[in-house]
Amino acid sequence: ARSDAYFEGGYWLQLWGFLYTLGALWLMLGSGLSARMRDLVERITRRRPVQTAIYTAFYVVITTILFFPLNVYQGFFREHKYDLATQTFAEWLGDFLIEAGMGIVLFPLLLIPLYGVFRKAPRTWWLWGSVVGLVFLAFLMLIAPVFIDPMFNTYEPLADPLVKEPILSMARENGITVDDVLQFDASKQTTRVSANVSGFLGTMAIRLNDNLLNRCSLAEIKVVMAHEIGHYVLNHMYELLMIFGLILVGGFAFVRWSYDGVVRRWGGSWSVRGIGDLAGMPVLATLFATYFFVMTPFVNTAIRVNEAEADLFALHAAREPDGMAEVALKLGEYRKLDPGPIEEWIFFDHPSGRNRIQMAMTWKAENMPADPAAPDAPGV
Repeated sequence: ARSDAYFEGGYWLQLWGFLYTLGALWLMLGSGLSARMRDLVERITRRRPVQTAIYTAFYVVITTILFFPLNVYQGFFREHKYDLATQTFAEWLGDFLIEAGMGIVLFPLLLIPLYGVFRKAPRTWWLWGSVVGLVFLAFLMLIAPVFIDPMFNTYEPLADPLVKEPILSMARENGITVDDVLQFDASKQTTRVSANVSGFLGTMAIRLNDNLLNRCSLAEIKVVMAHEIGHYVLNHMYELLMIFGLILVGGFAFVRWSYDGVVRRWGGSWSVRGIGDLAGMPVLATLFATYFFVMTPFVNTAIRVNEAEADLFALHAAREPDGMAEVALKLGEYRKLDPGPIEEWIFFDHPSGRNRIQMAMTWKAENMPADPAAPDAPGV
């Protein structure tokens, strides 16, 4: 019941978060704040890329302030209410401010080329904008494990050989050549178990958090790590990049279709001139927020299919069906275990606990030999 309440509350948070976003961005436009920010950066410099960088920094600061009440409820108070968080408020705020600072650094890397495309390609900007967005997404996925994650946690080699060696063995069996497994101190932030296998060229690494080590059996750890190895071996990152690329094309096409109409209707009162006008950034964000809110079931389904494939890979690689079932119950502390099919299609980006347990037990029935000493074993 507690897990259902937490997860179902998340459905409403998606709706309220979307409406909150619309209200906050509308406030930036309707108050004239966005136009004044644009006017200020145009007085500071005539160089368009520098204007975009400065405006983006202002934009990140303003939206961080506007969204702070929602973030502090969703990220701190609600997580503590359900005993999923371990940080003090000061510790949580420190991580929150680091994320905001990263936004000031990273968002200009996206928006400078994006607004350059808007200005240079007035007819085909939506296609080239999709390419820019996809390249930026790939860049984030590749650098996050190496440069971003260590800002929040400490990574060190896993010391226990009884845990490390089976993981390395599974990795070698599946073509992943690494010499070590890293653990990180997620318990200082959360009670959730997690792991990942990621990297590119020389940055490849296998990582698991200390909650997984402290709360799970070796069978559970093996199946979780086999699942993450499966994502890497099955090239899910690249597959999802292609899928997200198509979704981005659809998003930019939607913005291309709707942006001019919105500006014609309200642009005069907002002092927004067109797609290349920095003052229109909240309009751009509003339209993308609307598009991705509607696309939630399709994005979740694309991810959920890959997660199910990684589950099946993990069963074959680790051969620990009971471990998969048991860890599915631990994940059920914050994911609803038995949703309806439509509910799962709309809201779940991972298979439900029930489906994972059923997959594990079906695999066990088909692959694990029966104990000949058991009373109900075949032939007895």
